[in-house]
Amino acid sequence: MVNITIRGLSFGYRSRRILKDLNLIVEDSEILGLVGPNGSGKTTLIKCMDRILKPAGSIILDGQDIKDISQRELARQMGYVPQSSPAPPNITVFDSILMGRRPHLGWRVSENDLDKVVEVMEMLHIEDFAMKDFSELSGGQRQKVLIARALAQEPSVLLLDEPTSNLDMKHQLEVMETIRSLVLARGISAVMAIHDLNLACRFVDKLAILKDGTIHAAGEPSSLLTEETIRSVYGVEAVVMGHMDRPYVVPLRSLNEGLVCE
Repeated sequence: MVNITIRGLSFGYRSRRILKDLNLIVEDSEILGLVGPNGSGKTTLIKCMDRILKPAGSIILDGQDIKDISQRELARQMGYVPQSSPAPPNITVFDSILMGRRPHLGWRVSENDLDKVVEVMEMLHIEDFAMKDFSELSGGQRQKVLIARALAQEPSVLLLDEPTSNLDMKHQLEVMETIRSLVLARGISAVMAIHDLNLACRFVDKLAILKDGTIHAAGEPSSLLTEETIRSVYGVEAVVMGHMDRPYVVPLRSLNEGLVCE
């Protein structure tokens, strides 16, 4: 079980600031959804948390600043799933997922390492194409392999950048249900950038709404997502209804306020 505290986090490229003085807490066994319009800083925040980018401020992982954690140890604790990944030549799905075991490997691959790969493939229902070349997979299949590779790390925190991108409705639900089950069963935490507000509200415990590199609001979806919030953050007129004790957003029309696009 792990807690993440983000304090005064800022990041920018040259004169352009992407993130501006963010403060956020991710609790034990919690799924935090990062939502907001394109260009609001969701992907940048995920990359800062995985130390791909080096921001100002601090990210405290279970009482320790990640700046003071070795790369190998950080990889044992955090599993990162990017939006996409280039297909390395001549590598099977099995071997691609096995790469997720690198932080745990000794001089050789153990039976336990192989068992973990099989376990996550079965969990995501991708064992049927274990020996296929990764480069031959569809976009949706690749996404599930990237998630499986992160799960093979056995991290205490999952960082997911649009984990349901390129997936159809059935597989979106399957992936989100798997993440939800893992969080509950293993006591891990998950932080995901996600565009689909209704899918987010169905599965996350807490939302952080980003706008222009700042946190516009954070809290439970039921209290956070209102018609006024949708209007002010997204520039969209919408109706917000209750469904299964969660908000359900029905967009009606764009207000054409010149939203920034990535």
